[in-house]
Amino acid sequence: MNELQGVVREESKTGKKLLFAFPRVGSSLVLGMEGFALFNLYWNGFGLSAFLVGLTQAIGFLVVGLSQFFFGWVSDAKYTKWGRRKPYIVAFAPLLGISFIFLFLPSLFLPDLSDTMMLFVWFFIWDLIFKISYSLTTVYQSWMAEQFIVSERPKVSQFQNYFNWIGNGSMALVSILVLTGYVDDLIGPPRNPNIPIPMDFLLITIVFGVIAIVSFTLVGLLMPTEPKFEIKSNLKENLKIVIHNRNYLRITLMIGIASLAWSIVTDVILAYSQAALFLSGTDFYIIAGVLIIGIFSFLFVWRRLLEKLGKKQALLYIFLFSAITLPVSLLALIEAFPRLILGIIFVVITTGALGGWFLFPYIIYADVAEDDEKKTGQLKAGVYAGFNSIIGNIFQAFGVFILGTAIDALPIITLTGQNVALGLIVFGPICTVILLVAYFYTKKFVTLDFDWEKK
Repeated sequence: MNELQGVVREESKTGKKLLFAFPRVGSSLVLGMEGFALFNLYWNGFGLSAFLVGLTQAIGFLVVGLSQFFFGWVSDAKYTKWGRRKPYIVAFAPLLGISFIFLFLPSLFLPDLSDTMMLFVWFFIWDLIFKISYSLTTVYQSWMAEQFIVSERPKVSQFQNYFNWIGNGSMALVSILVLTGYVDDLIGPPRNPNIPIPMDFLLITIVFGVIAIVSFTLVGLLMPTEPKFEIKSNLKENLKIVIHNRNYLRITLMIGIASLAWSIVTDVILAYSQAALFLSGTDFYIIAGVLIIGIFSFLFVWRRLLEKLGKKQALLYIFLFSAITLPVSLLALIEAFPRLILGIIFVVITTGALGGWFLFPYIIYADVAEDDEKKTGQLKAGVYAGFNSIIGNIFQAFGVFILGTAIDALPIITLTGQNVALGLIVFGPICTVILLVAYFYTKKFVTLDFDWEKK
């Protein structure tokens, strides 16, 4: 048993760790598809301009940043009979799943998707509702510092990432094997955004939304309520403490810089494969197989590096790997280069890069919150998990805005006899520059491994 500043954290059984990690299946399914496939569906499929899609997603990132901070602070400040975190998780779970379904199935509700203004308004409203609802994950993640002692968090994070990749693998398979076929039908020729929704895509989308609702509701109802402990400082005082934590601010800026690149990479994966490499049909079965193998292989490699070298050194290797390999996107300019081979290489690289990056935030936020607790005597996990989201989401908003603007502003070129937006190809070296900045900044200024972890 471990007691810190009045907060008792008992050693946890495996069942509790698995229960806590389980909602990552739901969050990965819905947020993964929202980031991985929504840009391709609305721009390449429905024909909404890349600028409007990027603008909407950028505003959504800003809104989710504010929402994550607000609900992180509120859940810190108010203790109810259900504890601090449960009420928000249970309340937002249904809205998260419903908004996801409305986002991906607009033709169930709108009479004419060729009306781009109506489509844009629908997309704008439901993407904002989805992003606000997704702020429940900050409240949920804040729970880690209260539910588990520090030695247990890597194992909990490992379970979370297993569930993450089950969710991400499932949503990627659906996006690659099912959604791309729907988009091909929408494109035509002739382009027709009002074609009937394929039954497989309809059912899978609804099931994904339901899984998100059920997974978060279960953890909200079944996890034990954390012991009541007082957080004396108000919002202003919390912010003062956070702002005076220089290492936390450096970590927040590091996450922001890197997120600028990751938001571009995530948004462009499917669009690059379909609209720049012109992969289709059986190509995507091969891509899907490579993706699943890559997911679990890289998760194992990065986790072993983290355990062997520590968080900072492992993260530096991830930045270097990504910076060196992402310019492979430029190979699409070589018409003689086999498109399927390039698609396979591209998926391996992006899987390795994103898989490594997503392993870290869950551990970092909880560790920084506990490091602060050892100095201030108070655990403010919600504020620490929420404040960084403001900066991080500003950078992510800028990233998707750059992508949408670049696709519309840069010229259309002809490759293998088909038109390609140059903006879909040049993102690789752009992200390399960003990640090199993140690498050198992290190496010089950021602390991720604390002395008390070794005790």
